Amino acid sequence: MQQYKIKYLLKEDVSSLIDTQICVKGWVRTKRGNKNVAFIALNDGSIIHNIQIVADPAKFEEELKRITTGACICVEGKLVESQGSGQTVEVQAESIVIYGEADPNTYPLQKKGHSMEFLREIGHLRPRTNTFGAVMRMRHEMAYAIHTFFHQKGFYYFHTPLITASDCEGAGEMFQVTTMDLNNIPRKEDGSVDYEQDFFGKQTALTVSGQLEGELGATALGAIYTFGPTFRAENSNTPRHLAEFWMVEPEMAFYQLDDLTALEEEFIKFLVRWALDNCKDDLEFLNNMIDKGLIERLKSVIDTDFVRLPYTEGIKILEEAVAKGHKFEFPVSWGVDLASEHERFLVEEHFKKPVIMIDYPKEIKAFYMKQNDDGKTVQGTDVLFPQIGEIIGGSVREENYDKLMTRINELNIPMKDMWWYLDTRRYGSCPHAGFGLGFERLMLFVTGMANIRDVIPFPRTPKTAEF
Repeated sequence: MQQYKIKYLLKEDVSSLIDTQICVKGWVRTKRGNKNVAFIALNDGSIIHNIQIVADPAKFEEELKRITTGACICVEGKLVESQGSGQTVEVQAESIVIYGEADPNTYPLQKKGHSMEFLREIGHLRPRTNTFGAVMRMRHEMAYAIHTFFHQKGFYYFHTPLITASDCEGAGEMFQVTTMDLNNIPRKEDGSVDYEQDFFGKQTALTVSGQLEGELGATALGAIYTFGPTFRAENSNTPRHLAEFWMVEPEMAFYQLDDLTALEEEFIKFLVRWALDNCKDDLEFLNNMIDKGLIERLKSVIDTDFVRLPYTEGIKILEEAVAKGHKFEFPVSWGVDLASEHERFLVEEHFKKPVIMIDYPKEIKAFYMKQNDDGKTVQGTDVLFPQIGEIIGGSVREENYDKLMTRINELNIPMKDMWWYLDTRRYGSCPHAGFGLGFERLMLFVTGMANIRDVIPFPRTPKTAEF
């Protein structure tokens, strides 16, 4: 007998299947009824909505005793037009097979509201809830949209290493990778760790970014993008930080600053439009249950032009706000790295639209960013969004070897393992630019969820590596 996804039965034209025998499989959301009829709400994860199973208690007396919330079942029966409101079709059960029972005394996902904190404790089960089912389906759609966007624009998907000897950001907050016996670490005569005896013969770590290797790809293939996990050993317990997260990092040869900001805006609008077009049911659920302004906010992004705002002008706006009595937790002055509260003020209160901030002070940005002629600022870009602040960080890269080396020496960056990166400036150097989008930051925006730990299946944070 033909098995059908519940999404297909509820979303497609299934008039040709009415009064035919079908099979559906899934997990029980609820069971109700009386001595004459039983109704089972079945969900298979393909859609936020359930399909209703109608069962005769006399025929399925023993099965219905064992069917509780969370049980997994297979139902064969006739697809008929629904007599009740809320769904167009339902299944009249003729056969029910119970694959797995769920003890109602211990199964934690009973039909009631659960806090996000509680659901994080049962991360192995939370994808079965409506909220996390919606988020995970949207996570898939957003990943697919990212690949679609770049493929349509002629970019190449470039796989950069997860294990690396370079620290792209220069922050040093990296997870070390080693096969050495931590109870008997080999040491040199001076007492330092002898990494030559480690697996790779040198000190290695999990990557914080694929950018530097991505630049190698762009200077050969023209335009590439990476999309994969990155890692930061940063002891941050905030709603916006993870130790393991996914990054999208395109890198483009021959791009100038205007080209870069145009691509950033086009990319974000494509993704938001994709969510609105392809995640309607899940968005409506999240809009109703999590964030009442979600859909309106998403529509506002694709209907407006992003502001281009030089950092210096942004600081003036913030200083004027302070002079008029606005209170910020963190002080504002030229040269400071803007806090989330500053970014959100510019986006949500001043401009009331997304902002692409450019031309940052060189002292607060990475060594590889191209310097402007003023000698004080660099061609960095941050895309600032309502509710979450920075969602994209990027820059035009410094392609001049001498200027890059001067900046590296100013910052005392150890470059002994970075000769390969500098070679791109020695041999056929070209103007190029790129940006990084934190995938989970994007997911926060398109789902309306408040905590970044709730938009990734298994969050990794300080002291937490469950499941």
